[in-house]
Amino acid sequence: MIELAERIKKLPPYLFAEIDRLKEEVIKEGVDVIDLGVGDPDIPTPKEIVEVAKKALENQENHRYPSYVGMLSFRKAVADWYKRRFNVELDPETEVVSLIGSKEGIAHLPLAYIDKGDYALVPDPGYPVYPVAVMFAGGEAVKMPLKEENGFLPDLDSIDKDILEKAKLMFIGYPNNPTSAIAEKEFYEKVVALAKEYDFIVASDNAYSEICYDGYKPISFLEVEGAKDVGIEFHSLSKTFNMTGWRIGFAVGNRDVIAALGKVKTNIDSGIFQAVQEAGTYALNNAEELNGKIIKVFQERRDKMAEALKKAGFEFNLPKATFYFWVKVPEGYTSAEFTKKLLKEKGIVVTPGNGFGDTGEGYFRISITNPRIEEAVERIKSAVV
Repeated sequence: MIELAERIKKLPPYLFAEIDRLKEEVIKEGVDVIDLGVGDPDIPTPKEIVEVAKKALENQENHRYPSYVGMLSFRKAVADWYKRRFNVELDPETEVVSLIGSKEGIAHLPLAYIDKGDYALVPDPGYPVYPVAVMFAGGEAVKMPLKEENGFLPDLDSIDKDILEKAKLMFIGYPNNPTSAIAEKEFYEKVVALAKEYDFIVASDNAYSEICYDGYKPISFLEVEGAKDVGIEFHSLSKTFNMTGWRIGFAVGNRDVIAALGKVKTNIDSGIFQAVQEAGTYALNNAEELNGKIIKVFQERRDKMAEALKKAGFEFNLPKATFYFWVKVPEGYTSAEFTKKLLKEKGIVVTPGNGFGDTGEGYFRISITNPRIEEAVERIKSAVV
């Protein structure tokens, strides 16, 4: 048998795939499982979006290969939405590229810039795709610890200058997965200044900007002066419109970086099915109305989860955005020990913090994409009584 490539050998088990495997084992034993693991909304895609897609399916033009970079009508809808939402001006022809979900674009970006031995800065804990994508490109992912005492923001001043000199890329993501932390303008201004000083590209992952509560509205990295000079921002319709299975997202920002990402895509994929792009165009053009209904549901769930966790004695910070709670593991357990105990003994799926990186040890992540909140927390509480 031919051996696997070294890059595959180096891969850890994909966090959520491993959780699914363990979950299936427990289900086969007859356990009633409550899944608070993956951030996959249980609420269906708004019916208005579905109806647009149905009509688009009948258009024979949509049955052919789509544009690699995306239909201009979709990219214009992206630019219009960014102007309305963030007051950021974008040229839909040169500063927007469509993606088969933001995960695809994040995974492909390092291929455009990272060579063997190059450094890329990644948050820890963070979305597992960041370091894997860097490794696949032959680079070295240098971790930026996200600690509670720093508001789960990387301490930019503590990054070694030798590393910054070799860095070609920095991934950041706020509102943050998994910690649910937020970033404000001052942080982004420091990131832009650092990127200009050391000449690296910033990749901002803003997929959760529309899942926000109590009237709070997260900002875009691109709102900061000079941000478009140094980087791009990823976004997805997955969370905003409950469209995780549709696989549609986009990247916006610096035209040279957008072009480089587009060049990778041209050689690797064939774009997004145009019927999906037509549905995405409708979603973005009607974002305020459609998203408002979704947020109302998650706001209620966030409040219920916060109340239940507080009564149960767990330590956490109340999320202003995302549908995640980043909760401290009870004393005497590691992240992995506690989450396996919850699954095997209580039928509760949560995500161990160390699955997102070493700095995530001591925490577990709860997703509120399941309505059985009070029951779930009662089971979690009973595991430590």
